[in-house]
Amino acid sequence: MDDPAGAFLEYLAVERGASPHTLRSYAADLAGFAEFLRGQGASLATADARLVRAYVARLHQRKLGKASIARHLACIRSCFRFLARRGVIERNPARQVRSPRQSRRLPSFLPKDESKELLDRSVEASEAGRRDRALLELLYATGIRVAECCGLDRADLDRSQGTVRVLGKGAKERMVPVGQAALLALDGYLATRRGESGPLFANHRGGRLTPRSVQRIVGREARQAGVDRRVTPHTLRHTFATHMLGEGADLRLIQELLGHSRLSTTQRYTHVSPEQLMKVYDAAHPRAT
Repeated sequence: MDDPAGAFLEYLAVERGASPHTLRSYAADLAGFAEFLRGQGASLATADARLVRAYVARLHQRKLGKASIARHLACIRSCFRFLARRGVIERNPARQVRSPRQSRRLPSFLPKDESKELLDRSVEASEAGRRDRALLELLYATGIRVAECCGLDRADLDRSQGTVRVLGKGAKERMVPVGQAALLALDGYLATRRGESGPLFANHRGGRLTPRSVQRIVGREARQAGVDRRVTPHTLRHTFATHMLGEGADLRLIQELLGHSRLSTTQRYTHVSPEQLMKVYDAAHPRAT
């Protein structure tokens, strides 16, 4: 195999249906590791556990966060696993290297009053203003990932059924309900657009919005709404899951809507809000009131 990293990335794209964002991240991580190996007179085909540990130590020296180092190591592990299965190497040397222990932090989400402030602002009458409102409403209404949102086409929205067809990780397709507020915002935006096809959310040139553009839009809208915390598309995904759970939605239903393959992943995204905690405590504890 002349290009082990290239073959691995092709496998991810063709057989695993990895997103362009995932492929770019893996390519960058593998390029950094390959450069380190060349400096040690080695390659992906000859690397051993000692070199993997040395690379992890180098990442620590560069002051990378534990989550970033864990991501690098997961990429390297996956690549070696692929090469072992293809017979390029005998065993996966990264299996012997532990990931850094990470602290479990609760994901950020917006309380209901802050999400209301964000979504109830007056809409700018321009096409961009209507687009940005529809974008916020859809992210909060569905909890879809930013890359999934950017990949939506107009044909994916079924206005009559009130659903959107989402292509998630691993090229898995799912249907997600869209609330009435989001549908009305989308109606207002799409009424300003020409034609009936193309991306659901377009830039001023008619091309597809990128995840980075969506991140800028969400952050700007949050600041203008007076929300004094960093808000990202992922914040809205967390908010969607937390609010659904707080209103009694079943965890497995939330798992389906979020497109998670494992319930344990969904449990990290959902946690009880302080309001819900106090409500349950007041109702259940004999001496709460």
